[in-house]
Amino acid sequence: MQGLISDIILGNIKNKSVNGGVGLEALDDGATIPLGEYEIVISTDSHTIDPLFFPGGDIGRISMAGTVNDVAMMGARPLAIANAMVISEGFNVDDLERIVQSMDEVCQETGVAIVTGDTKVMENDKLDKLIISTTGIGIAPKNAITPDSGLKVGDKVILTGSVGDHGISLMSYREGFGFETDLKSDVAPVWGMVEAALDIGGVHAMKDPTRGGMANALNEMAEKSGVGMFLDEEKIPVKREVIAASEMLGIDPYEVANEGKVIMGVAPEKADEILEAIRKNKYGKDAQIIGEVTRDKHVILETMMGGKRILEAPIADPVPRVC
Repeated sequence: MQGLISDIILGNIKNKSVNGGVGLEALDDGATIPLGEYEIVISTDSHTIDPLFFPGGDIGRISMAGTVNDVAMMGARPLAIANAMVISEGFNVDDLERIVQSMDEVCQETGVAIVTGDTKVMENDKLDKLIISTTGIGIAPKNAITPDSGLKVGDKVILTGSVGDHGISLMSYREGFGFETDLKSDVAPVWGMVEAALDIGGVHAMKDPTRGGMANALNEMAEKSGVGMFLDEEKIPVKREVIAASEMLGIDPYEVANEGKVIMGVAPEKADEILEAIRKNKYGKDAQIIGEVTRDKHVILETMMGGKRILEAPIADPVPRVC
């Protein structure tokens, strides 16, 4: 996928940014357009999750939350969403209404409006049920953007909750493994946690660990920032159900997608205050400081056994069609 993006897409597009803002080449969660004393943040995403309904959410909830979250990762307040749906012919109308209601619930929670959209219908043998494509728009003060490349040596690394919930719950439900668990997707809008952290200050970089999970997000942030990390595995929150299911499936929970978590690099003198603020949010009660940023160019994990290993980015996504 990375080769496709860099060689075919980036290699054939000439205009990649506007007014010196964050553009396509940054491959960040969104782009920015500087306008006077503010920066407009834009992020776009397509959603092909299978199944459409899963424990803890559905394609409507994940499409809105994911878009809000990508805008929030740039340090911007989400304002509006453009929404496009391509629906297969004969799609169940009750299911469609349920999906749209889920979309609206997220927007109500975050104060975001769906301001424009498009709907198309395709033959049912040409499309697998439903695809939702979204573009989110937000606003931030000038020079207040938090790119994923902004880590500084000495920063504390905050993870806002347990990892692996979404990917593992989705896969076990989709494949019918029946682990006899109440595990649900963590899909949720994270703007409340982000806003609390930004109000305190000292947030240098953020990323939501979606496709490729925590391992991919940490490595991408470190590589872009030209730094490394040292992490304490005992501090990384992982539910027992996720550990058990991961062992049965042969999947590393650190490589599994999350849809309601944030990784932040924050100034060390602000870390405890930010952590306390995040924990006051219903989605951040299990937040932890899991490590710190180092000069080393690797993401090093101190294991629960006392050893050390390099936490590498996954070569491929172990759970496809998770968002």
